[in-house]
Amino acid sequence: MQHREVTLDDKYELVEGKAFMTGIQALVRLPLDRKRLDLGMGLNTAGFISGYRGSPLGGYDQQLRAAQKWLDSHDIKFWEGLNEDLGATAVWGSQQLGLFPGAKYDGLFGVWYGKAPGVDRTGDVFKHANAAGASDHGGVLAIIGDDHNCKSSTLPSQSEFAMADAEIPVLNPASIQDVLDYGIHGWAMSRFSGAWAGLVALADTMDSGAVVSVDLDRFSFVSPDFQLPEDGVHMRRGDSPLDKERRLRQVKLPAAQAYVRANKLDNVILPSPKPRVGVVVTGQAARDVFEALAALGLSPQDAGRLGLSVYKVAMPWPLEPEGIRAFCKGLERVVVIEHKRPLIEDQLRSVLYDLPDGQRPTVEGKRDREGRPLLSDIASISIPEMAGALMKILPEGWDTSRANAYFDRIGRTGEAARINASETIRTPHYCSGCPHNSSTVVPEGSRALAGIGCHYMANFMPDRKTDMTSQMGGEGIAWVGQHWATEEGHVFVNLGDGTYSHSGSLAIRAAVTSDANMTYKILYNDAVAMTGGQTVESGQTPAQIAQQVEAEGVETIVIVTEDPTRYANVKDLPRRVKIFDREELEEVQVMLRATPGVSVMIYDQICATEKRRRSKRGLRAPDRTRVVINTEVCEGCGDCSIKSNCLSVEPVETELGRKRRINQSTCNTDLSCLRGFCPSFVTIQDGEPAWQDQPRPEFDDAGLPMPETPSLSEPWNVLFTGVGGTGVTTVAAVLAMAAHVDGHAASSLDMTGLAQKGGPVLSHIRFAREPELISTGKVPPASADLIIACDLVVAAGGDALNLMDVGRTAAYANSDVTPTSEFIRDRSKRFESDLLAARVKRQARDFAAFDAEALAVGYLHDAIYTNMIMVGFAWQKGQVPISLRALYRAIRLNGTKVEGQHVRLQYRPDRCGEPGTAPASA
Repeated sequence: MQHREVTLDDKYELVEGKAFMTGIQALVRLPLDRKRLDLGMGLNTAGFISGYRGSPLGGYDQQLRAAQKWLDSHDIKFWEGLNEDLGATAVWGSQQLGLFPGAKYDGLFGVWYGKAPGVDRTGDVFKHANAAGASDHGGVLAIIGDDHNCKSSTLPSQSEFAMADAEIPVLNPASIQDVLDYGIHGWAMSRFSGAWAGLVALADTMDSGAVVSVDLDRFSFVSPDFQLPEDGVHMRRGDSPLDKERRLRQVKLPAAQAYVRANKLDNVILPSPKPRVGVVVTGQAARDVFEALAALGLSPQDAGRLGLSVYKVAMPWPLEPEGIRAFCKGLERVVVIEHKRPLIEDQLRSVLYDLPDGQRPTVEGKRDREGRPLLSDIASISIPEMAGALMKILPEGWDTSRANAYFDRIGRTGEAARINASETIRTPHYCSGCPHNSSTVVPEGSRALAGIGCHYMANFMPDRKTDMTSQMGGEGIAWVGQHWATEEGHVFVNLGDGTYSHSGSLAIRAAVTSDANMTYKILYNDAVAMTGGQTVESGQTPAQIAQQVEAEGVETIVIVTEDPTRYANVKDLPRRVKIFDREELEEVQVMLRATPGVSVMIYDQICATEKRRRSKRGLRAPDRTRVVINTEVCEGCGDCSIKSNCLSVEPVETELGRKRRINQSTCNTDLSCLRGFCPSFVTIQDGEPAWQDQPRPEFDDAGLPMPETPSLSEPWNVLFTGVGGTGVTTVAAVLAMAAHVDGHAASSLDMTGLAQKGGPVLSHIRFAREPELISTGKVPPASADLIIACDLVVAAGGDALNLMDVGRTAAYANSDVTPTSEFIRDRSKRFESDLLAARVKRQARDFAAFDAEALAVGYLHDAIYTNMIMVGFAWQKGQVPISLRALYRAIRLNGTKVEGQHVRLQYRPDRCGEPGTAPASA
């Protein structure tokens, strides 16, 4: 074990060696490296970044702000766009530097970022800006966030076709290393060709972490042998539209292909001495194909000897023709493996069309050469599906017994997981104390339309009478198209303050012109909570929003708030605006429903999660009132759950039957549970938390041996299952960093989806001796060596069970079960730990469950500590291949408190000695 000297600054500061970073952090590093390389070439450049957040780029803006000192020192300006197309317009403007006097830099390299829906809405800007061109010392990288499996979106997405429509060359990285490499080459290609360059950002890459090379000398830029016009290809003044079209199509796109060819970005990643069958891959499929071969029992060398060769395409559009034609020439057949819709496949047929007979292979992909379905164009292609396709096209002459055993095992495991999976699922829900628990309620006889934002989850709640949705900025306009043709007289429209600032205000303006009867409920929670709690870019207050909608022609405007006294001294409210207490919400909505035309209700209550964060950071005074339930008085009727819609009201089993309790660890003191008439509720003013006086548990480590950790000659696969917000991803990051400290390779991948709203979390961690041994960040089906079930509900679900194998997987579970949102509507819903544990046990080789929550001392902040106890147990069992020293250092590096409310971990060198030689304590 090398025990590297590692700091968290390595990911941005190191310019040689290796560093551990996430995909998002790699995007932050990219412009820093671009500036460093430019300085080495004698260029005085600067950078400009703008766009709009959205998963898998939801935390990009936050990471950029966290890296502000590095941005400042490298002359990089970050401006959050009000929406995606305005951000893209600003980046377009960055390329105009130097066309007029006064430029302070040789050029500005630009970055645009946005999720797939933002790519769609920005198409007009992309077309204009790409046709106008990039600058010769600038260049633009457009980072496009795609969610293939619709984990945190309203639709699955694939944005390469949008880029092709805008005629923007697009690069598709397969790994975090590719993100760093392709990003830099993207700028260089943009400068050479004069076109923008797209960079695909998948959730599986952005939400993962890995050890990567940061050596700047790995770059060697080759200037293509390509004849550019005398007047160049870059941005200019007085350019005519037809000249732009001619230059783009006849010069820029061929120049981009020439750059890819000269710099060998497309390349053979699995050679064969006598190739017969070719596989063409791009992006994530370039990693998955090796996992699929391994599933068949074939090493890359074995596959090469059989005659299989794999060609990796860096730029799927426009496809570089010469390299791939040379690869395919003379092969018997070529199979294109690409996730989602086929982009390369049709281009490849065109490229190979003029090859003579005998040298032109059959091209297969979504269908085989007989026209039968071969690879899916929906969601992502799974490893078993990819392995099945490869088995069909591999040349004969190999032992298929391991492959057949694999498919038998996968089939048995999948069927067992399907049968064994729990019907209880962890559906995302509003945080405890979330204002949407109250604001999304509508009166009897009414319904509401949804939009994009946290309030979208009202669609999951039958009692909210909320259905249908729209794109950002289209909220309520569906009603305009039908109100005149129905006897239904009115609808409510939910609209978040972030969406209002982004584009929703225009929807209100349009609605006013329609003569429709509708009420916009602008849900002002002072945060863009779905993507991490960022402040809304416009910074508008409720009073300013009221002024704006009044100017748009809305005559009836009200504000509903939990504390009407806050508006006593607000001077800039329009006179006609009335203030109501949130307890009057029902009456206010009935009044607005009877008001002709468009009316607006601004529901003003701070986001519960942000409220807690700000209290912890000293940015607001903590609430001094807490609620407890006297279980001896409680009758377990569930009215408090119905009234509050709150997950912190939990079941508790007593001698007198099932009652209710308030989970003080998750309660955000919204106090809406007090609305019911119930004598069991007790409020406590100015109480001090009891955890401060509780002793830490005593551990007897006298007989604790150092475990025999597993060999890492092959990937060792660990899966965490948990609930969003409980620190599962933090603990996973600690383990991955610890492996890096120990000198091992590690990758992590957090499958979070709507985890910020209490949804399920599956964190995949893979350990190996070298990075090359880890093909994909996701644990393949039936391949988990260890399951750390911090949440049994998620562990007993199909997604987790499908990764387990009864002959391979050890599972350790926290038997304390956090109730799901089903309990709010079903007071008799049971969460028997034993039944959930039995489902996991049936799928595992070894199993143990214990109440980790009972061992976690702490009243308000015990979740991460609970998860670390689970890790400690798995480590003691020899299932975590890292040293205690590395674990301790990784905890400190990742910012988790070592002495405090989160984690108390004792490291005693006098007891430990050198790792692997003596007992240790934790």
